[in-house]
Amino acid sequence: MTMAKSSSSSAAAAEAEAIPSKFQVWKLAARPHTLTASIVPVIVGYALTLQLIRDEYDVGAAGTSSSSSASTSCSTYANLDDEMGVGSCQLNQHQNHHLLILPLAIQFAIFAMLIQISTNLHNDYADFVKGADTNERVGQARATQRGWLTPMETCRGCALCMVGALLVGIVYLIPMSDDAYARCGFSSGDASVEDGSRWWHYNDPIMIFIVLSSLFNAVAYTGGPFPLGYIGLGNLSIGYSGLGDLFVFLYFGIVATVGVPYLYLTKISCHFLPFHTNNNGQAAWRSFLQLLHPALLHSTPVGCLATAIIVVNNLRDRHTDVHAGKRTMAVRFGETFAKIEYFVLVVVGTYGFCICQFMERNTDSSTEAWTTLLPVLSFPMAIPQLKAVAFGGKDGQDLNVHVGGTAKLQVMYCLLTALGLAAASSYR
Repeated sequence: MTMAKSSSSSAAAAEAEAIPSKFQVWKLAARPHTLTASIVPVIVGYALTLQLIRDEYDVGAAGTSSSSSASTSCSTYANLDDEMGVGSCQLNQHQNHHLLILPLAIQFAIFAMLIQISTNLHNDYADFVKGADTNERVGQARATQRGWLTPMETCRGCALCMVGALLVGIVYLIPMSDDAYARCGFSSGDASVEDGSRWWHYNDPIMIFIVLSSLFNAVAYTGGPFPLGYIGLGNLSIGYSGLGDLFVFLYFGIVATVGVPYLYLTKISCHFLPFHTNNNGQAAWRSFLQLLHPALLHSTPVGCLATAIIVVNNLRDRHTDVHAGKRTMAVRFGETFAKIEYFVLVVVGTYGFCICQFMERNTDSSTEAWTTLLPVLSFPMAIPQLKAVAFGGKDGQDLNVHVGGTAKLQVMYCLLTALGLAAASSYR
């Protein structure tokens, strides 16, 4: 009798403890601790943009502009100087660009965070519906799986975040405003602007693709009306088909890092895309991509570390994933492959990149070359992760700490990268 009372009271206490507040439930479902994966790439992109601004004015904007851009001489910025109440144009162009790029960076960061929260919420829903999240789950608790949110509630939260991301894209990221054209010496009736559809003149096709594909992938990562991930493959689900690693590398590495420099070049620096001007030739594209080249390079280690987080996650969950038909890389190719993948991403893709950058720039023994090694200071944080994930025998719940550890490693690496880029600019 006493034992029965004790067990029933223990069960009641456990049940009471297991039901958090609604705020805590939504916080758990949104996973705000994962948002660093979308924020720190934008910080690196912002640092790259500041370096790009410094380079432009060091060598003269006219000398580095592509053939498709208007002249960025002082006369181009005269009206902007008057509006901002600054003095000499020659002295303040650099400051103007700094002031203009910060709002764009914040807007792009908000867009990236909303996309990630949408992905997290839909993942919470889809993994529960498909049976990947069960009582045997070894990772962090999931709100839908625990019954704290209904599947419909989780879907509504996902839809709300997706609408928010779409609005940020439509209002701030996609449009090419009259102000941008005027700042670069164009007008809506200028002959320098092609005579095609007016809509395409004022909306960036590449940014349209980024916004729409990001929204699509937020749902397709784990499912959708046709879950893009059992394709193999029975249905399409990026995460369930083993394409999750590639998705994370592309969107939380390349797109998130290159986004701010790209927005700067197209909206502020007057390096319009070739299809916004008369110069549609290959030379115009080459010139434009050359300006983005440093950002594309630095997006590689950022994407590698973001992917490494997913690799640990999939290595931990592979036993439950296989029963749910979730064919991640760890399920498809096994534990050894996942460990090798983690090692390559962290050591070769990340720190190997730093060494290559140093060797390339150290030919003239410049101080700037040493700033490329600053991110290597984060390597001590990588050692325990590598020991446990790539070389150790940890599995299941024991890997939880290393999912967070890899995320912290990415944060430190990206912050040191941004600091190194800022330091490099000061030596130019």
